[in-house]
Amino acid sequence: MKIPIIIDGKLAQVEQGATIIEAARKIGILIPTLCYHEAIKPYGACRLCMVEVVQKKQRRLVTSCNYPVENGMEIFTDTVKLRQIRRTIVELLLARCPDEPTLTNMARHMGIEPSSFAKKGNTECVLCGLCVRFCEEVVGTGAIGLANRGTERSVTTPFTASTEVCIGCGSCTYICPTGCIEMVPDDDNAQAYVLKMGSHSGVPCPNSYQCESCQTEKDFIADLQQVVTQFRSKGGQVD
Repeated sequence: MKIPIIIDGKLAQVEQGATIIEAARKIGILIPTLCYHEAIKPYGACRLCMVEVVQKKQRRLVTSCNYPVENGMEIFTDTVKLRQIRRTIVELLLARCPDEPTLTNMARHMGIEPSSFAKKGNTECVLCGLCVRFCEEVVGTGAIGLANRGTERSVTTPFTASTEVCIGCGSCTYICPTGCIEMVPDDDNAQAYVLKMGSHSGVPCPNSYQCESCQTEKDFIADLQQVVTQFRSKGGQVD
């Protein structure tokens, strides 16, 4: 069933139960995000997808990736307040990842150069959690996870050691928006993989992260399903 909403001043009919970001993309409005992907549950980690909604004459900020549309809802995706929030988020990320291509490209489009925050590191991981969640929810192995807190937060394998849980499917490398993660065979253990962080691609998505319309995405998911099926049918062994 479709319900009416108003988004950026335009009346639209969208599927009931859809999230705001899904509804916006269906009508051609792109909301920026780093941690969202259609294949996994919304997480709301990066906060870049925040929008303003008006309900019962009350206006508030919500994350569009996990907030469902409601009948008659009015949504604003590009206000002065939202632009300032997104600028601040990107500047904070730039302090952590000052040379990451996807992030610097996003900053350039927002008119941010340079960040007003002091540099706190030089990593390429923006802590979006996509790799961790995809490994857990889609692949079903949970070979990597997020550890520590604050500025020490990082993606790692359990106890930062090599792991035999990883099946070497390459999902984490593929889904990472900055291309900074890779699981590679352990030289000391032929049955295990180790986490390698660094610059492995770093090329901004040519399809503006519109994954639902991307043939590369569809091909990857199909190949991944074959790998996972093979892995499970052989009791945990992949050719």
